[in-house]
Amino acid sequence: MAKMEVKTSLLDNMIGVGDMVLLEPLSEDSFINNLKKRFDHNEIYTYIGSVVVSINPYRQLPIYSPEKVEEYRNRNFYELSPHIFALSDEAYRSLRDQDKDQCILITGESGAGKTEASKLVMSYVAAVCGKGAEVNQVKEQLLQSNPVLEAFGNAKTVRNDNSSRFGKYMDIEFDFKGDPLGGVISNYLLEKSRVVKQPRGERNFHIFYQILSGASEDLLNKLKLERDFSRYNYLSLDSARVNGVDDAVNFRTVRNAMQIVGFMDHETQSILEVVAAVLKLGNIEFKPESRVNGLDESKIKDKNELKEICELTGIDQSVLERAFSFRTVEAKQEKVSTTLNVAQAYYARDALAKNLYSRLFSWLVTRINESIKAQTKVRKKVMGVLDIYGFEIFEDNSFEQFIINYCNEKLQQIFIELTLKEEQEEYIREDIEWTHIEYFNNAIICDLIENNQTGILAMLDEECLRPGTVTDDTFLEKLNQICATHQHFESRMSKCSRFLNDTSLPHSCFRIQHYAGKVMYQVEGFVDKNNDLLYRDLSQAMWKANHSLIKALFPEGNPAKINLKRPPTAGSQFKASVATLMKNLQTKNPNYIRCIKPNDKKAAHIFNEALVCHQVRYLGLLENVRVRRAGYAFRQPYELCLERYKMLCKQTWPHWKGPARAGVEVLFNELEIPEEEYSFGRSKIFIRNPRTLFKLEDLRKQRLEDLATLIQKIYRGWKCRTRFLLMKRSQIVIASWYRRYAQQKKYQRIKSSAVVVQSYIRGWKARKLLRELKHQKRCKEAATTIAAYWHGTQARRELKRLKEEARRKHAVAVIWAYWLGLKVRREYRKFFRANAGRKIYEFTLQKIMQKYFLEMKNKVPSLSPIDKNWPARPYLFLDSTHKELKRIFHLWRCKKYRDQFTDQQKLIYEEKLEASELFKDKKALYPASVGQPFHGAYLEISKNPKYKKLKDAVEEKIIIAEVVNKINRANGKCASRIFLLTKNNVLLADQKSGHIKSEVPLGDVTKVSMSSQNDGFFAVHLKEGSGAAGKGDFLFSSDHLIEMATKLYRTTFSQTKQKLNIEISDEFLVQFRQDKVCVKFIQGNQKNGNIPACKRKNNRLLEVAVP
Repeated sequence: MAKMEVKTSLLDNMIGVGDMVLLEPLSEDSFINNLKKRFDHNEIYTYIGSVVVSINPYRQLPIYSPEKVEEYRNRNFYELSPHIFALSDEAYRSLRDQDKDQCILITGESGAGKTEASKLVMSYVAAVCGKGAEVNQVKEQLLQSNPVLEAFGNAKTVRNDNSSRFGKYMDIEFDFKGDPLGGVISNYLLEKSRVVKQPRGERNFHIFYQILSGASEDLLNKLKLERDFSRYNYLSLDSARVNGVDDAVNFRTVRNAMQIVGFMDHETQSILEVVAAVLKLGNIEFKPESRVNGLDESKIKDKNELKEICELTGIDQSVLERAFSFRTVEAKQEKVSTTLNVAQAYYARDALAKNLYSRLFSWLVTRINESIKAQTKVRKKVMGVLDIYGFEIFEDNSFEQFIINYCNEKLQQIFIELTLKEEQEEYIREDIEWTHIEYFNNAIICDLIENNQTGILAMLDEECLRPGTVTDDTFLEKLNQICATHQHFESRMSKCSRFLNDTSLPHSCFRIQHYAGKVMYQVEGFVDKNNDLLYRDLSQAMWKANHSLIKALFPEGNPAKINLKRPPTAGSQFKASVATLMKNLQTKNPNYIRCIKPNDKKAAHIFNEALVCHQVRYLGLLENVRVRRAGYAFRQPYELCLERYKMLCKQTWPHWKGPARAGVEVLFNELEIPEEEYSFGRSKIFIRNPRTLFKLEDLRKQRLEDLATLIQKIYRGWKCRTRFLLMKRSQIVIASWYRRYAQQKKYQRIKSSAVVVQSYIRGWKARKLLRELKHQKRCKEAATTIAAYWHGTQARRELKRLKEEARRKHAVAVIWAYWLGLKVRREYRKFFRANAGRKIYEFTLQKIMQKYFLEMKNKVPSLSPIDKNWPARPYLFLDSTHKELKRIFHLWRCKKYRDQFTDQQKLIYEEKLEASELFKDKKALYPASVGQPFHGAYLEISKNPKYKKLKDAVEEKIIIAEVVNKINRANGKCASRIFLLTKNNVLLADQKSGHIKSEVPLGDVTKVSMSSQNDGFFAVHLKEGSGAAGKGDFLFSSDHLIEMATKLYRTTFSQTKQKLNIEISDEFLVQFRQDKVCVKFIQGNQKNGNIPACKRKNNRLLEVAVP
């Protein structure tokens, strides 16, 4: 029987309905019940066609493992159960294989999981795209930009402990292979009012708490901060600590992420100083004072905080103090200075804090873009990820909620348009008749807000620019005049009588009927927030700061660039940003993720149906389902449809031999499905009603049960037959083995009996032979013993005679010796005198000296000048002689050693001495070079015919000819070059062809830089403006670094009479064209011997890994 290929599907083992398009019947209650049923079974993802609906589980689920990534990789969108990885894979494959730019739109209210969804999308794309050192670095930088932006742009709210308080759109750029090249981040509307004031139960931005919790004491002292949160007025205390959040650990994570993204240490320090300044601004307090002219003015109560802020930012204290107390208004050629009362001073302080922080955040985004932008200029494919605030309806809705909801109206508009467009394109592509779909078009609401003449934003800008008294009430009056007859605008003060008695609508409010429902906005604060005014005195004070970052954040403060033109309002800026975003999204293929929050308690396993229903309404999910179902509810390629349902027809089971469409037609005719329930496209079957699909599924399920029964029956019969045959074969094998065993045992018994009989007979014969041999041996031993005793007696007699004769001869010799000694002593007494003692002393001394010199002759050390061994002194009175002799011997052997040197060797030792002065105790590589001779000409250019062309081009004497590794300035890779040093020039030539690449006069060489570690990496700095410095300084790696640097130093001094600067440091700057790049040496593993592993981290940093 042919083996059936089993494939999983969205319809297999389905909990509820995996695709809402198939929901039957379709109503709001059935929609919510289906979401709840799937949520209770940990199925947090549901489809609406190609849209993913995600419910925040508020806990970790085991559905994001590397195994899950591989499971969804390169799979059809509907092939597996709904998952965010399926949408990510579909978008990535469309971008890589079909060359279509993609965008992923993630929407939902705060706490619904938008930020986590964007992280999951980016992590999936990073996991499935290519590998490699450069690709991994780009992926790591893209992923690590998230912690930095979250620290500065996220905060704890009552709905979410990590709520994004800004909108983020990231374009990830890929090459033709689908490998990431870089990215560009755009931010929208940072909630900067949170810097100075937070609602009850919420926190300021994370970075403030992270610095105070995680910074070291030394860093806090530099920033002039204290660890106590209660010391700062801008920090709310009722929720300063968040359960499950470790701000100290997060601070270290942010610092590490900033380093990976490419922030230099001084940049990080400058950022933290600005954050500290913002935090301390909240502690400045004012007191009222009355002037002589009767006007009120303000003064700073305690100037210590002001002093510390000025020390942090490098601003003159008097300049900043005046900016808080006075305001200068310029009109044409006139300047008018007015005092600020206490309320105005507090407004100026808060405006400065908000502007300083929001501009810092925008600078951070720009700086991150510089690091993660694509380095190549090849054509790129783009995948955009939009993580932006969802529709907001609070008890008190103000200007921020107004423009956020305006942005969501635009997103809803483009969502409906692109969804209908995608549906229509598929119908046309499949040659299916397109029927018009009725839906609510929210263009009328967008026009109410953004119309250039009568739109709310246009009237707000007009009111802000109008001379005279401008208040929120005058703005509301204008709205009541212009928008009174608009069907989506409501106000009690309008001319429309149906709202005059609506007590739910206060007089100071207006209401807009958005696509998600009615929202009432309090008009208070609209004018001020739209103006977003920062006094020019404060801008100029910030520009005067000695702090480079703060100075860059306030370019309008430059007196030379004073512009009396009013800056654009917050509303107009946001409107322009939204228009740019919409234009960008319309050029890409959209993919949607709709995030839903199940409850307000941020707790797991709780599903609040009313809250979910509210979100389903304002996200327009039901309308989305209706749009998808307006034509055909389900569509599937013919091959997949036939593969899934072929068992329902005898003609198509088990294998259909023919086109897949013909097989589907046979199948549907066999099942007698009405023709109005389906249509045939070019490559897909379209099913109109979900009931038809469910009928097919029920038939398939029943047929699979029948097939399973049939398979079981056949399998059980096969199993029983196989078991019987196996037992039969086993019985035969056992019987044959037993008979063999019995015969073997019988044979072993007979064999062992024969062996016993043989052993007894052989033993008897052996014992008989042994007795005969022993008798013969005893007879021979008796004769030998008698002869030995006789020979011994004869030998002892002869020995006794010889001993007696020897004693007599010895006695005669002893007597004669004693007699001669007596005679000599009698003769010597005649000549003995009183001075015999001195002669004995001199004789003894002479013998001692003779013995000393003879011993020294044998103990003299080697002739090596570095041998410090010397024999020990034998007698104390020879101490001075012993030392002098050691000195004379050392001088003599040094002279002998020097006499052996040739002129060439003397030059080498002079160079060795020069190298010792330059590098001893400074460069770790130096000790290894001491024992290596300086050859110079390692390539032997004159003898090698390969370099004949190079030899002819160089007319001067070559001092050094060596192959070095030249470091590429762009990516840190190595290329082999021939390094030539002559009396006047340094030349670089191609190793293969011998062609001269560069020629640098020695006068243009200003400095040589290297690290203090055990590596051969060095940089040759060139004089700025010289002809050779066009591309910047040279970076080399050589196995003979000490020799090359020494010879370059001596040759330069001989030529220019100036000492060449040798810089030894683990971090130095080099010039690459117009940029200065920091070369930093770190500890790491080397894969290519002594060649340093160089990595270009970003535009300003090159890391060199040394062991």
